[in-house]
Amino acid sequence: MFLRSCSLAARRSCTQTLLTVRPISTTRTARKDASEKLDLDAWKSVMKSQALDPSPSPSALDVNRELVEMWHQAGKFVPKNITDEQLEDLAALTTKSAKRKFLKFLAIKEAHKISKKEKQEKKKSERDTDAETEEREEREGLKNTFLMKFWNSSMDRLQNWRAAQAMRFGQPLVYDMSYEHHMTRQEMENTVAQLLETEGWNRRAADPFHLHFCGLQPGSAYHRELLKRYGEETWERLLITATARRPIDVFPREDLVYLTADSHTVLRTFDHGKVYVVGAMVDRSIHSGVSLANAKRLKLATARLPLDEYLDWDCGAKNLTLDQMIRILTTVKDTGSWKEALEFVPKRKHCGFHQRQKTGAFVRTVKTQFVRDEPAAARGQKNKTDGHKRKERKIWREEEG
Repeated sequence: MFLRSCSLAARRSCTQTLLTVRPISTTRTARKDASEKLDLDAWKSVMKSQALDPSPSPSALDVNRELVEMWHQAGKFVPKNITDEQLEDLAALTTKSAKRKFLKFLAIKEAHKISKKEKQEKKKSERDTDAETEEREEREGLKNTFLMKFWNSSMDRLQNWRAAQAMRFGQPLVYDMSYEHHMTRQEMENTVAQLLETEGWNRRAADPFHLHFCGLQPGSAYHRELLKRYGEETWERLLITATARRPIDVFPREDLVYLTADSHTVLRTFDHGKVYVVGAMVDRSIHSGVSLANAKRLKLATARLPLDEYLDWDCGAKNLTLDQMIRILTTVKDTGSWKEALEFVPKRKHCGFHQRQKTGAFVRTVKTQFVRDEPAAARGQKNKTDGHKRKERKIWREEEG
């Protein structure tokens, strides 16, 4: 009886405790729900405020600038300084590997510029040291010489005077600047670099051309790169003629001759009364026919340099750089000899000049061609060495001596 009473008392106490605990748990969950409800309301108010007053999202340039900075801090090979134009080119790339390659190219280019600048500063310091030494020697005693010293400034004045005379009386040479959409950015930079060398070689010539940059639109890629290389002050003082007009709007159509490697007409004699046009383009992918199509569109006469007539061409396209063209044209203009002018063609592209044999009143040009032999299977014969045999064929061309 005692055990039963104890068990009944224990059961009653347990049920009482359970009854008292249940209302406590319900109050806690209610408080928790209330707190969650309050947090949700606050979140809604924050989102509404952001929707009403949205903060400006970062631009693509800022995102790419942060990416370059992050890669630079991570120790990757990226440039230290990057321009907005380069960031726009970087944003146009879609894959991560393409961006990494482009940044590596910019870093290498930046390293070359830094190295070149250091070399220039070193040479400048050496020149300053040599000048101080010469001044000290001149103060100590006069040099015993009968030759007059020719200063670099005197040479600059002479070349500027020749270029100014060419602008007044010289033969015009036109560079067609309408190939902006046919080149990549790197090809555009190479073109402008060659134009700078062209202007320098023309100034150093004994009888320079009057250079015309036709089709140079203000604000174009050509114009921006030229201003970047020369500087605005130097560009304004440059002794050339830059215009946005086409060559046919500046010169008579019958006086213009477009020089292109795709022409079928050979320029055998340099005409001092013609105005020759050269396409200002660097085409690494060798899109043949672009300059010829432009010349036909303008209805101009075309011609090509006599490369096959004088050189034993080895391989590759017959496209020359702009600085090579100006050296060839200035030489043939001064001397009238294509053999002397074509010495400026790179030796890697040809095997030398044709052998010219003079017989009587005629000059015979012997040209050797290597013809590929047809394989043995095509002849129906069995040959273990089914290779290429070299056959020599001589072509004779007679000219008046």
